[in-house]
Amino acid sequence: MAQDFYIQQMQAMVQPMRDELTRVGFEELTTPEEVVEALEGKGAKGTALVVVNSVCGCAAGLARPAVVHSLEHDTKPDHLFTVFAGQDKEATAKAREYFEGYPPSSPSFALMKDGKVVHMIPRHEIEDRSLEEISANLTGAYDKYCG
Repeated sequence: MAQDFYIQQMQAMVQPMRDELTRVGFEELTTPEEVVEALEGKGAKGTALVVVNSVCGCAAGLARPAVVHSLEHDTKPDHLFTVFAGQDKEATAKAREYFEGYPPSSPSFALMKDGKVVHMIPRHEIEDRSLEEISANLTGAYDKYCG
């Protein structure tokens, strides 16, 4: 009974963090099957941005606001996906299998083109940077790989 209450409380706490991305067009992937369907199906052609979301302070103060800001840019990825580290563990682990050569990092951004990572922004490139610097990193990658 206490475990169920804890799970409900955690879900209520992270829902606004999920909503911050889904309300601007990100598709939330919560199971490994959804990840495979997204990244090998509709996201396999063109460009896809995958955000590894998390509850940490740099996700709240920097990562999510920067990625939302970056989507105001004229050039954008074809597909927007997100997984939530620490919440949807199996989906996150599955998504990270597609980030070959990059260690697990949350929050992080993976820009994929035709199913392969072409630009990765791990946590250490998010921390101690301004929202504008992170957004510029993303939009620079959009200009290079999208469109």
